[in-house]
Amino acid sequence: MDFSVLWALIIAFALTAAMGPFVIPYLHKLKVGQTVRDDGPESHLKKNGTPTMGGIMIIAGMLLASLVYVRRYPDVIPVLMMTVGFGMIGFIDDYVKVVLKRAMGLRAWEKLSLQFVVTAIFAYYMMNIAGVSLQIIIPFTSGRSVDIGWPAIPLLFLAVLGTVNGANFTDGLDGLASSVTAVIAAFFGIVAISVGSGVAPAAAALVGALLAFLLFNVHPASVFMGDTGSLALGGFVVATAYMLNMPIFILIVAFIYFVEVLSVMIQVGYFKISGGKRVFKMAPIHHHFELCGWSETRIVAVFTIITILLCVIGFMAY
Repeated sequence: MDFSVLWALIIAFALTAAMGPFVIPYLHKLKVGQTVRDDGPESHLKKNGTPTMGGIMIIAGMLLASLVYVRRYPDVIPVLMMTVGFGMIGFIDDYVKVVLKRAMGLRAWEKLSLQFVVTAIFAYYMMNIAGVSLQIIIPFTSGRSVDIGWPAIPLLFLAVLGTVNGANFTDGLDGLASSVTAVIAAFFGIVAISVGSGVAPAAAALVGALLAFLLFNVHPASVFMGDTGSLALGGFVVATAYMLNMPIFILIVAFIYFVEVLSVMIQVGYFKISGGKRVFKMAPIHHHFELCGWSETRIVAVFTIITILLCVIGFMAY
């Protein structure tokens, strides 16, 4: 039995957990505290000042644990490229927000440009160096795949932007993005093991890093992952899905991401066409449930359970 996947998980967990007592006080010292929206749930106002950018712990733990297996499993390289690449974009965005005090962070065109660059590098490496095709496995067809030709390229960019933004919107409650993504990463990790893919150690390492991060991120959180973490998580999910030729499965197993993005689109669109009316009490949708009286822990538990069930469906569809 190959224990490399298990060791990747254990190493990432240990490294990330060990960083917490040092990184969190350092973030406090740097005064990189979260600024909570004034129009958000009143219960969130007490979170003002909680250190953000904790995603560096997740990235570092996963990266260090995965690098051990790079020579043996080179397929982890493009996954790490996307995770670290989008994590760096998130880090810059967080830095602009909390250090340079520009409330909106990077300008939209700046962030989009950086995301396109990272995605283009990933696509080139995946196809021309890693030798992974853009074949797409169709769910519920016993693994049948199709080649859609040139539209696969714009579809890749669309999938990346959608997934990354979905992960970003999901990061709004203590432990929500961490819990949901840990389940998604476990799904792709199990699939990778079953097909003998080299991305398995990276998936296991992310699960370990997220479980350790949850020690500090569950309610009441002592640190937030920030865009540093949420963009990195989105980058990991979409990269792993493409390395396994499973981008359509993102819509199944990461459905919570999709719902979070869709709720924002519906809210903004309806607000504009209706002259100020709203569909939800607040978007993204996890805040709607919060304003309906659900506790943070209940929302996180329900969304995580839903993700587990969707991953079961994902296994059935594979």
